[in-house]
Amino acid sequence: MSRDADPNPLVHRRRRQQLLDRLGDGVLLLPTAPELHRNGDVLHEYRPGSDLHYLTGFPEPDAVLVAWRERERGHRAVLFVRPRDPAREIWDGKRFGAKGAVRTFGVDAAFPVGQLWQRLPKLLEGRARLFHRLGVDATFDRRLLDLFAQLAKKHRRRQPAAHPDLIDPVPAIAAQRLVKDAHEQAAMQRAGAISAAGHRAAMQAARPGLFEFEVQAVLEAEFRRHGSPRNGYPSIVASGSNACVLHYHDNDRRLRAGDLLLIDAGAECGGHTADITRTFPVSGTFTPAQAAVYRVVLRAQIAGIRACRAGARWDAAHRTCVRSLTRGLVELGVLRGRLPRLLKKEAYKPFYMHGTSHWLGRDVHDVGAYLDAQDRPAPLPVGAVLTVEPGLYLGPRDRRVPSELRGIGIRIEDDVLITAKGPQVLTAAVPKTIREIEALCRRA
Repeated sequence: MSRDADPNPLVHRRRRQQLLDRLGDGVLLLPTAPELHRNGDVLHEYRPGSDLHYLTGFPEPDAVLVAWRERERGHRAVLFVRPRDPAREIWDGKRFGAKGAVRTFGVDAAFPVGQLWQRLPKLLEGRARLFHRLGVDATFDRRLLDLFAQLAKKHRRRQPAAHPDLIDPVPAIAAQRLVKDAHEQAAMQRAGAISAAGHRAAMQAARPGLFEFEVQAVLEAEFRRHGSPRNGYPSIVASGSNACVLHYHDNDRRLRAGDLLLIDAGAECGGHTADITRTFPVSGTFTPAQAAVYRVVLRAQIAGIRACRAGARWDAAHRTCVRSLTRGLVELGVLRGRLPRLLKKEAYKPFYMHGTSHWLGRDVHDVGAYLDAQDRPAPLPVGAVLTVEPGLYLGPRDRRVPSELRGIGIRIEDDVLITAKGPQVLTAAVPKTIREIEALCRRA
């Protein structure tokens, strides 16, 4: 069975019922993510669409969910899936097929996906609203609009509405996915534990003379060894001044004695990803200048995590970290002046140019609104997970920076679950104090 399969019918039925109750009467029409060609006849590795997987646990491409509320049974869910195909399965592996979809994932019915457009008119009959987002898959949209045109023509003598009212369900799905249920929290804790193991292995493996990609290989091998099918996003393994490039991706420089190595990487597990960044000395010991900058970033991160409390503004961590980092830049001699004025001028931005947090879950930049209806920062709900990742990036040729600090890039990132009792760090198993990091790096 695919490691992306999540056969938990009761969990998924509860999620669908919650969503349909939020949406109201109407029919939900939700395709999964399409397969994409990489080059020639080679496909990119397939990953199921996050929304459909969240509502069904079904892992295969070409799947479509149709669901609606019913008074007697709560709701009905129908999956359209790829049919069994013994010849094709020799090449690509076993498929669940319609019977397997019902048996394994607990939907009420399933049919071959080729029957979708024949069966959909009956499923839409008498329904005033259709919950579906246009603009994601142009081919699917054309088929849907063609169906509407055919139905309008067929019933033109009665002149009914050409189609149901189209309502985008994504905001409702996003609001629901933002608050993780117990099943999701367990998956995120597992993803965090696997990712932490990879980061610890990388810290122990790194040494002068290796290439960045060799450390990446150790990191990601540990992810796979613990059962992660893939990364949540491409790993950033940035040594020396490469760490000042926020989304550095070459990962091909040779590590040198005295370098810092910044690794931003997370493993996916159970459809959820972790997102961890650590910065550590390749030679096992921070230089005094590196340690001074590191302490500033760590102090800001610890304060930012403390600010992540239920009901607080979602950007509370950012506001806290910006204040702490600005004070630290004054201590380091990078900035001069009074703190209130420096904050008002955003004097920190040349050295800290990104936000501190984003939602985390099935996607590394997960769904969920950051602003409320009045465009104010949304409050942190219990059950949400967000990152806290302050950093400082002191360019190698930046004359505003004292010479001994130039070329230092440091980011520290953890994943934080909002609970009623306070913030819970899901990725605390990776060392981040100077003493802990140096002890682990020397234990190679």
